[in-house]
Parts: sequence; C-alpha cells; structure tokens
Amino acid sequence: MPEKIKLGILGGGGDSLIGVLHRVAAHMYDSYEITGAVFNPDHAQSLEFARELGISTDRIYPDFDTLIAEETKLPESERIQVCSIQTPNFLHYPMAKKLLENGFHVICEKPMTTTYEEAKTLRDLHEKSGKVFAVTHTYTGYPMVRQMREMIKAGALGKIHKVDARYYQGWINPIIHDKEKRNSVWRLDPKKAGISSCMGDIGVHAFNMVEFTTGLKIKSLLCDFNYLYDDNVMDVDGTVLIRMDDHVKGVIRASQVATGEENGLAITIYGEKAGFRWEQERPNFLYLLSDTEPVRVFKPGHAYNSELSLDGTKLPAGHPEGIFDAMGNIYRGVAKAIRGQKYNDGEFPTMTDGVRGLNFIEATVASHKSGNTWVDLD
Repeated sequence: MPEKIKLGILGGGGDSLIGVLHRVAAHMYDSYEITGAVFNPDHAQSLEFARELGISTDRIYPDFDTLIAEETKLPESERIQVCSIQTPNFLHYPMAKKLLENGFHVICEKPMTTTYEEAKTLRDLHEKSGKVFAVTHTYTGYPMVRQMREMIKAGALGKIHKVDARYYQGWINPIIHDKEKRNSVWRLDPKKAGISSCMGDIGVHAFNMVEFTTGLKIKSLLCDFNYLYDDNVMDVDGTVLIRMDDHVKGVIRASQVATGEENGLAITIYGEKAGFRWEQERPNFLYLLSDTEPVRVFKPGHAYNSELSLDGTKLPAGHPEGIFDAMGNIYRGVAKAIRGQKYNDGEFPTMTDGVRGLNFIEATVASHKSGNTWVDLD
C-alpha cells in the first residue's frame, strides 16, 4: 500500500458541522493521515480537540500562519502535503492562496472564495503552482450521481431539453424571524459569508449538479431573491431561470426557509429519449423516466453500472451508500491525483468548478439587484 498522504486540517473543530464529514472521508480509503491542524482559533481548544481525536499535539498550531511557517521548514518527506479548508467562507481565499504559494495541495469547502475576482486570481495562481485543487461539492461523489453523468455522456437521454434542480432546507426559519438571532449568524453576515447566503451556500450545489451531470454550461440566468426582512441583506430564498445551449432551459430553486425541509437537493433532467431523476435524501435510487416504458430504477453496486459509479461503491448491492461515502469518494479521487495515478475527471470537483460557482453566485445577485434581468455568465 502507498504511504499515506499527510493531511492538514484548517477549521472543522468540535462544534463544526462539516468537520466530522471531512475526517471520516479522509480515513475511508486509508489514503490520508491527519498530520497537523488548526482546528479552532483558540489554541487551547484546538489542542483539546486533537487529544479527543487521539492525534498528536506536536503539530497542532496556534494559527494558520504558524502552520505554514513551521511546515515549510520541514523536509519534503515530512511536511503536510495537502490542507483541507473547513473554515467560514471569508477565510477560504486567503488560506487557499497562501497554501498554493507555499507548495501545498488544497481541498477547499465551497464556495471557494467570496468573490468572483478572488476566484479568478486563485485560478491563475493554481495554474502556475502545478498543485491539485479540489472543491468539495460533496454530492458529486454519490455513485448514482456519477452513474447519471456517465449515462448522459453515453447518450441515454439524447438531446437534453430541460433541467429542474432544487435545494430546499428549512434550518434558518427559526432564526430569520428573530431580529437578534438573524443579526448574529455568520451565514447572514456578508463580511463572513460573502454576498449571498442561500445561493452561496446551497444554490451553488444545485448549479454544480446541473453542470456536472449534463456536461452543459449555463450561459445566462435570471434570478429573483427573497430576503424576508428589510434589515436582512442576505438572500434566504431564490429562484433562478437558466439558459444553457440552444433550446435547453431550466430552473434552479433554492431556499433556507422551506419550513420542514431537511436537505432536499434533487435534480430532474429531461431529454428527447428519456429523463433522469435523483434525490439526495434517497441517494441510492436513480430513476430513468420514459414516455413508452415503465420507470427503471438503478441502484449502486450492480455490474450494470459504469466504472466510475462502481469505483465509488464500497459495499455489495443493497448496502446503502451515504454522504460520508460521497465525500470519501472525493477524497479518494484527490489522493489519486496527488499520487499521479490515473483517475476519471468526474472523481472530484476542481478549481474550474470553484470559479464557475462564484461566477454563478455573483450573476444571481446582479440579476436580482438589476430588477430581475438576464445576466450572462463568462
């Protein structure tokens, strides 16, 4: 077995919603070992969390700059190779930039930056660095999402006509209606979250899912946001009309105030031959729709699935694959890239996806603020 990749973690401490997801994913295929970290801005809390995880505290650093300074002093064979950025949005860009400048590979939570200009600057730096850069659009790691992508690429739907993607959550509903609470949540603070809450957090996942599965690029969009309160400057709900290639249109719907919804990401793609439907809360079922035949259901682990889907399936058919498995598949793809091994370009979202995501987010904000007009993407 190859030597494990030395992984550094930024953020993702004890109270983090996503920290455990990244840690489990990193361990899933025995490809990484957590070598160093800054789990929390409070060094004492970082040290305590490392002890809880059973990680040596020798390389639990007081801050990000110290991590960079100390790790770059070490021989190449000993230093951290890749860092996973799991912090609030406003820290993504400065951390990713400094990591690339100092020769580290990067795994970054989305959105990759808080502005499109930052994303393009990061892209230019990445191209010069020669390092691997992944953005954790986690849902692309599901076996049935990968199966859908490969079947569409092979022509299963024929010419695509329409795409309908939605991502509905209700978690912010108890917060948004309380003035004190809505003014204290970092996701509703543009200084920490960027210019968008709903589209920047979850709408961008639906956007990425559309482009990942169809292989098409969204060319222009028209967006309408709902802020619910005059003193709230961040969107918490939005609907986006999209235009792709000629005669291919669709809609992206996202909400953080969809009362009672949990994590309702879903996509339906309609083509001249058939359609596909997939839902994140039932991720092991991919439905193939037809006008002339009964609905067909694809499930993970069967020999009829594509190589990409099967490569991301760890257990025999009938054993559900979940969100940890999806993130694990992304980490596995990154490990292949770092080691110089052959991999499918659908194994992990890249810098290109990160830049496209910021282009989308800023275009939705511009469309709404201009009076709901059509805005072109680059």
